[in-house]
Amino acid sequence: MVDLKSSRDTTSLREEDLRQGIELMFYAYRDFTGEPDAILEEYALGRAHHRVIYFVGRNPGISITELLDILRITKQSLARVLGKLIADGFINQRLDPSDRRRKQLTLSAKGKELEHALTSTQMERFVRAYCEAGEEAVVGFRRVLTGIINPEDRARVRPVTRRRS
Repeated sequence: MVDLKSSRDTTSLREEDLRQGIELMFYAYRDFTGEPDAILEEYALGRAHHRVIYFVGRNPGISITELLDILRITKQSLARVLGKLIADGFINQRLDPSDRRRKQLTLSAKGKELEHALTSTQMERFVRAYCEAGEEAVVGFRRVLTGIINPEDRARVRPVTRRRS
């Protein structure tokens, strides 16, 4: 159990607030993944496949080593998931022209279509929640999530760039 008294600047934190945050994360994650899970089921795919599709789509040309660093799964687990995605035509794999020992991964047209279907359902949830919460809450939410991520991985998240109106 966390000792709130020894933590930094926790004067306003109570155990119940922390437990509610954890509970909200569980419910949010359940609902955030529910619609994509139903789509994935149509293809006999699961959440591990979804994560690979998402990060390959977000990082075209990503190497297997880089993907392993992001996902923090074993090579065997990735090989099983990636093998199915390649065999089913969702992901293309090619040798890196600058280093033929490395394989680069990209989404195929079929993979892009699936990634869009999965991500659009999740974006709709974010649009709704962000609109309800307001800009200040969105900034605070990002700070909280960033704080939950291990410090060494925080730089992996792309910063938000604002368009000028």
